[in-house]
Amino acid sequence: MSKKNNAPQLRRTMTAGQMEMISLGGAIGVGLFMGSTSTIKWTGPSVLLAYMFVGLILYIVMRALGEMLYINPGTGSFADYATEYVHPLAGYLAEWANVFEYIIVGMSEVVAATEYLKYWWPNISALWSGLIIIAFLLLANLASAKAYASLEFWFAMIKVITIILMIVLGFIVIFFGVGNGGKPTGFSNLWAHGGFFTGGVKGFFFSMSIIVGSYEGIELLGISAGEVAHPQEAIVKSVKSVLFRILIFYVGAIFVIVTIYPWNKLSSLGSPFVTTFAKVGITVAASIINFVVLTAALSGANSGIYSSSRMLFKLSHDGEAPSPFKHISKRIVPDRAIMGISGGIFIGFVLNVIASQFNHSASDLFVIVFSSSVLPGMIPWFVILLAELRFRRHNKDKMATHPFKLPLYPFTNYFAFAMLLVIVVFMFINPDTRISVIVGALVLIVATVVYLIRHKGEFKKN
Repeated sequence: MSKKNNAPQLRRTMTAGQMEMISLGGAIGVGLFMGSTSTIKWTGPSVLLAYMFVGLILYIVMRALGEMLYINPGTGSFADYATEYVHPLAGYLAEWANVFEYIIVGMSEVVAATEYLKYWWPNISALWSGLIIIAFLLLANLASAKAYASLEFWFAMIKVITIILMIVLGFIVIFFGVGNGGKPTGFSNLWAHGGFFTGGVKGFFFSMSIIVGSYEGIELLGISAGEVAHPQEAIVKSVKSVLFRILIFYVGAIFVIVTIYPWNKLSSLGSPFVTTFAKVGITVAASIINFVVLTAALSGANSGIYSSSRMLFKLSHDGEAPSPFKHISKRIVPDRAIMGISGGIFIGFVLNVIASQFNHSASDLFVIVFSSSVLPGMIPWFVILLAELRFRRHNKDKMATHPFKLPLYPFTNYFAFAMLLVIVVFMFINPDTRISVIVGALVLIVATVVYLIRHKGEFKKN
C-alpha cells in the first residue's frame, strides 16, 4: 500500500515569479559558465542539437510533473507521486537520491565559491570563507521560504542577465565583427573544423550525459509548489515558460560560443564567457564573470539546501529519517532539516579541505564524487514519468476536464524514459563518466537494501 504524505503543509509565501526563478536558477549553474567546453569536446558544434534533444526529454518530464501538480500540488510532490502511483520504494529512492544529490552538489558549489573568492583575495582561508558561505545560506533558509526565494530570485537574475548579455555581444561579433577587426565571423565555425558532428553518434550521446547533469534541478518546481501562492496558476505558467527559457539560455549561449570560436580551440581559451566579454572591449570581463560564477555557485548551494531539506522533512514524517527532522520553526520552515542538510554540506566541505592538504590528487576524487550525483539526480525524472502513467488511470474523471495534460500520452512517456536509459548506458560506456555512474548506482543500491531491511515483510506490489 502507498503511504500518504504525513508532513504538515508549509506556508504558501512564494510568488509565481520566484517559483520560476528557483527552477530556472536550479538548472542554470556553474556548469554552463565554466564547464561548457567539456560538453563541446565530445561532439563539436552538434552539441547544440544535444542540448535541444535533452531539452525535449525534459519538456516531457516537466509536462508530466505539471499535469500531476495541477491536481495535487505539495511539498516533495514528485516523491509523493512515486510513492502513491509506483511503489513506496520509488518514493523513498526519489527522496534519498535528492538528499544525497544536493548535499554533494552543495558541497561542490561551496568549494567552487571559495575558489572564486580567491580571485579577489588570494590569501583568504578556504575553511573560513566556506564556513561563512554556509552560515549565510543557512540563515537565509531559516528565515523563511520567502527569504530563500528572494535570495534565489536575485541569484538567478544575475545569471540570466549575464547570459543575455553574452548572447547579444556574441551576435554583434558574428554579424558586425566588433572585437574581430571589423570582420564578421559568420557561421563557418559550425562546420569548418571537421564538420558539425565531429564525435559521431558515440560522442553525441557522451555529451548528453554531461548535459543531463547541467539540467538537473529543474524539478525544483515540484518541491517549491508546496510553498507558492495560487499554485495551479503558477504551475501552468512556470512549466510552460521555464523549459523554454532554459533552452534559450543554454542553446543561445552555446550557439554563440561554437559560432565565434573554433570548437577544437576552446579548451585553450579558459572560460568562453570571459573571452567573449573581453573580445568586445569589456576589460573587466574576468571580474564580471568571476562575480557571476560566484553567485551561480551560491545559487546552486542555496537551491540544494532548500530542496533537500524539504525532502528530509518529509522523510522524517514518513518514518524514514530521524524524528527530530520533523520539526517546524515559528517561521514555518523545517529548521532542523535545514540545519541537518547544511551540516552535511559543511562536513563534506571540511573533509575536502583536509584531503586537499594531504593529497593534491584528492581533487580528482572530488570530481568523481561530485559526478556521482548525476545518476541519483535522474531518479526524480524516471519516477515522474512512471508515476504519470498510473496517475492517468487513477484520475480518469479529473483528466476529462484537465487543462494542462501531457501531449501524446503515453508515447511521450515511453520515449523520454527510453532515452534517459540510453543516456545512462552511454555514461557507463564513456570511460570519463563510468566510475561516477557506478558510484551513483551503488548509492541507490545501498538505499534500496536499507529500505528492504527496514520494511522486511512489507515489500509487496503497490
